[in-house]
Amino acid sequence: MQFKHPEILYALFLLLIPIFIHLFQLRRFQKVEFTNVAFLKKVTIQTRKSSQLKKWLTLLARMLALACVIIAFAQPFSASKTALSTNKETVIYIDNSFSMQAKGSDGPMLQRAAQNLFENITAEKLSWFSNNSERKNVSVQDFKNEILGLEYSQNQLTPSQILLKADQFFSKENDVQRQLLLISDFQVKETFPEIPENMNVNVVQLKPVNPSNIAIDSVYIASKNSANVQLTVRISANGEDLKQTPISLFNGEKLVAKTAVDFSEKNSNTIDFEIENTEGFNGRIELTEPNIPFDNTLFFNINKPKKIKVLAINEADGNYLQRLFNTEEFDFVQQPFRNLNYNEIPDQNFIILNELTEIPAPLATALKAFSEGGGSVLIIPSGQAEVGNYNSVLSLLDLGTLENLLPQEKRITKIMFSHPLFENVFEKQVVNFQYPTVNSFYNVASNASAALTYEDGKPFLLQSGKNYFFTSPINTENSNFQNSPLVVPTIYNMSQLSLALPDLYYEIGSQNTFAVPVKLGSDEILTLKTETENFIPLQQTKANQVLITTTDEPNAAGIYEIFSKEEFLENVSYNYDRSESNLNYLNAEDWQGAKTFSSVESLFENIAEQNSINSFWKWFAIFALLFLILEMLILKFHK
Repeated sequence: MQFKHPEILYALFLLLIPIFIHLFQLRRFQKVEFTNVAFLKKVTIQTRKSSQLKKWLTLLARMLALACVIIAFAQPFSASKTALSTNKETVIYIDNSFSMQAKGSDGPMLQRAAQNLFENITAEKLSWFSNNSERKNVSVQDFKNEILGLEYSQNQLTPSQILLKADQFFSKENDVQRQLLLISDFQVKETFPEIPENMNVNVVQLKPVNPSNIAIDSVYIASKNSANVQLTVRISANGEDLKQTPISLFNGEKLVAKTAVDFSEKNSNTIDFEIENTEGFNGRIELTEPNIPFDNTLFFNINKPKKIKVLAINEADGNYLQRLFNTEEFDFVQQPFRNLNYNEIPDQNFIILNELTEIPAPLATALKAFSEGGGSVLIIPSGQAEVGNYNSVLSLLDLGTLENLLPQEKRITKIMFSHPLFENVFEKQVVNFQYPTVNSFYNVASNASAALTYEDGKPFLLQSGKNYFFTSPINTENSNFQNSPLVVPTIYNMSQLSLALPDLYYEIGSQNTFAVPVKLGSDEILTLKTETENFIPLQQTKANQVLITTTDEPNAAGIYEIFSKEEFLENVSYNYDRSESNLNYLNAEDWQGAKTFSSVESLFENIAEQNSINSFWKWFAIFALLFLILEMLILKFHK
């Protein structure tokens, strides 16, 4: 018990005065002579004993009444350390990730949690943050104005990130009580971290009534030809008792196909759609699933095919290149080295130097400018190459330096499967195929990365940026590489990477880079638009293309149109990260040092109890009155 005015308790010393008066009173009983004293002695003894008891009871009642009055004026109370602290700081984290769309017992978990916060919050000032917003030292009214409008985000902070961010909101004073209120479903991201000693963490783990979800995981092109494109849609699911779900394919607002996916046997399925490979396709795949709706739609687009411009400058047989690039997706041109038109170089995307004996300085200068403008160069050396001349060009392109040609047979045995040229080319890492060979090769000193190497580890194909170099001639007299299965994916993918056309779709929140084949003036820029959003992305203008990089924007899924001023160029699609579709949760009760609650209401009930102050002065006033009444009863009825 504590006292609001403890100094008044010194008045209890006044209780000693009636005690002293009672003990040291000077009154004496007088003796009166009487004839028959036997009976009177007995009455006198009884009367004196009765009088003494009555006085002691009266004294005790008066002292207790006075003591209760004094204590009542001192205002006794009881309270916890939290309630007595005058320097408190409260920070609230509310998880607004897409998984909070799941239905709880009273509706979507985020909306219910926001409503409960609105109804129960009582702090004078607080700070709060979510996965994509934050407010510091706001009033309760400002908090209420904003919390009900909190929108969903594809991000979800991990528990350690929450603690680090919350620590930034707390002051650095030593005598502050720091309280973090954490409201989340705790999707599995990482294990629980250790809680700092100076922070009190109160946790509300919200749980869905039905932890099941069906989501569109991804879409990709399985195959295509001149007439049709086969799309494969992958559907994923969590939970039990999953039902057959309809799925639809749209081109813009036009319904193209509709089918259903059945999860009665396994938790993932693929569905194939076939569309015409003609003009552009603004695709949207939709399914019907009520629990978590954000992953029920996936946007993609197939732009009208743009041809990649390839120029082969030959001093050796280029028939194999003609066969390789003789498709509709390429605009392939071959020119002999002696009749080269330099004016065509800046308009290309991919240039191949096919075993030139020497590379003159004007061509070297043009190639450097072409490379710096975003173009890609492949150099295939001649067996009679002028080493010094080659080295000057290789140095300009950061590909290293050559030494003399070594007449030694070597096998090409190692493929860097993680290299961009071979990404998604092989279903598994092949180790026992028929290795191509070379009869002679150049030793190279280079810091460029190797995509293919010989059996002794020396490089056969080097790559620096978007430039490539074979360390050996690949004509049929020196190598069987032209007849190897490796030649097609190697050189074909070089051409594909020379113009990084947009993929079917990109993931919001990741760094995405793609090229738009357009020539812009010095003061012209590209913009991305939808009906409701318009922004200028980070972009780098090259000679015949613009490299666009997106990170924080856009922040909404959809198909965006790329414009140069008022001219429409092409489309690009963005979708939310699908990791929120996986409904696996941590158990907040396993978080050591954190107090867990089943609901927001129970959390605030506990906080109110901790902050409550129990006052007892009324009870002592009642006791004082009772003791006075007791004194009156003793005086009246005690004989």
